[in-house]
Amino acid sequence: MIPRKGKAAQTDKVQCYEPATMKYLGYFPALTPDEVKEHVAQARKAQKIWAKSSFKQRRQFLRVLLKYILEHQDLICEVSSRDTGKTMVDASLGEIMTTCEKITWLLDEGEKWLKPEYRSTGRSMLHKRAKVEFYPLGVVGAIVSWNYPFHNVFNPMLAAVFSGNAAVIKVSEHATWSGCFYFRIIQAALSAVGAPENLVHIITGFAETGQALVSSVDKIIFVGSPGVGRMIMQKASETLIPVTLELGGKDSFIVCEDVDLPNVVQVAIRAALQSSGQNCAGAERFYVHNDIYSAFVSQVVKIVKSICVGPPLSGRYDMGAICMIEHSEKLQNLVNDAIDKGAEIAVRGSFGNLGEDAVDQFFPPTVLVNVNHTMKIMQEEAFGPILPIMKFSSDEEAIKLANDSKFGLGCAVFSGNQKRAIKIASQLHCGVAAINDFASSYMCQSLPFGGVKDSGFGRFAGVEGLRACCLVKAVVEDRFWPYIKTMIPKPIQYPVSEHGFAFQELLVEALYGYSVWDRLRSLVNLVKMITEQNSTPAPAPGTRTKKRR
Repeated sequence: MIPRKGKAAQTDKVQCYEPATMKYLGYFPALTPDEVKEHVAQARKAQKIWAKSSFKQRRQFLRVLLKYILEHQDLICEVSSRDTGKTMVDASLGEIMTTCEKITWLLDEGEKWLKPEYRSTGRSMLHKRAKVEFYPLGVVGAIVSWNYPFHNVFNPMLAAVFSGNAAVIKVSEHATWSGCFYFRIIQAALSAVGAPENLVHIITGFAETGQALVSSVDKIIFVGSPGVGRMIMQKASETLIPVTLELGGKDSFIVCEDVDLPNVVQVAIRAALQSSGQNCAGAERFYVHNDIYSAFVSQVVKIVKSICVGPPLSGRYDMGAICMIEHSEKLQNLVNDAIDKGAEIAVRGSFGNLGEDAVDQFFPPTVLVNVNHTMKIMQEEAFGPILPIMKFSSDEEAIKLANDSKFGLGCAVFSGNQKRAIKIASQLHCGVAAINDFASSYMCQSLPFGGVKDSGFGRFAGVEGLRACCLVKAVVEDRFWPYIKTMIPKPIQYPVSEHGFAFQELLVEALYGYSVWDRLRSLVNLVKMITEQNSTPAPAPGTRTKKRR
């Protein structure tokens, strides 16, 4: 018997469905804590071997993956579409392009950023060399969201494996079918390059499974909600492992009056409706200058009115389904709250042919006007295809409105004057910013990704994200070994001379004095003191020399 989605909850099996049709895809086991620990133990054994692998072998692994992705784009996108309801175009943008960018950046620059990095030594250690070395942490755990099942699995896996770690990834219960399919791609690529078996694991289950993973690994990356993020932190505190939290956002989209309006309108609609609005970095708050507000709304309404929503693999639809059951109801509640407080629906998109069982899995793109910050739609993360548009009259007002949020992931600022847009973005309290574009920072995989406030902390992607998978070790060594070595100056050797503190004062002044002359004068006095100390016979034990005047 095929179970109905949303009926009696099961804790021993993860049931999988196509959101756009409600067709049953099968089930996967909900792993117990002991089973999770066994997966991590196997990964830990494999990692000890992989830690010794060359960067050449790691790049080979990436090239095998890249080749497969390029040759099977349609299959990867179709699997994502079936499991999350997104269109093939949305899957290509969010799954394929982002992952290929990650792989090619690692191929081009990954080794460079994991090699020892030499740093300045400062004045007191001129005879030394200072460097930072990067070692694998061990087993990196990740608990990832459902909205981009291919990229969300590959993103932490690529960084972890390339930096010499093993990876154990818990996929969302809402995208388990696709996550387990994609795992087979990873396994085949690892096998092709002779990597140890069990280096990467995909685990399935619910909250208990995730908690067990946090307790077992050496680092945890979490992509999800602020509420669950806080529970992850609490659990991670028991073992004091590092945590990276990406907890979504309420990104602002600011449009000044001097923009190329038709172009910005197209970007705005893509920013709001990509993957049916189920996008961590999606635009959720639109602030448009008074002078162009009416024109902006008019052009948005015209396009949104033409958008048709339906099962993405059953016809030519612009937008697909809502992945999570009952989320459409939450979205409608946000719209109702806004209407009750004075907002108006400017337009909604249309539905195509929806299956009887899947009607509740779709939500039309909706444009709201006359909104303000008393409304939940301007405060809570919607994660859906809603465009609330609000006026502003000055740059200062736009900045104030954009910062009036408990989230701080990203922003997009548009102006015909690039310096103006940059100035506005520099005053917004968030982790990523796009100037005259949307989410472009994520396509630059050399850049870190993450936010502040309820959007979390820590970074994945970029140099910072790659190195976050490492034990960062500071190392100091002799620059001219064995000719120049560290020796404790006689005045501060044990037993410490009565002139020890005077020596230290001169040493500090010689190294850090305000002027060159101050430093030279102190250096001369320092050398004089050492010379005198070396020429003075050592006192008998228990005796002291007279104090110098």
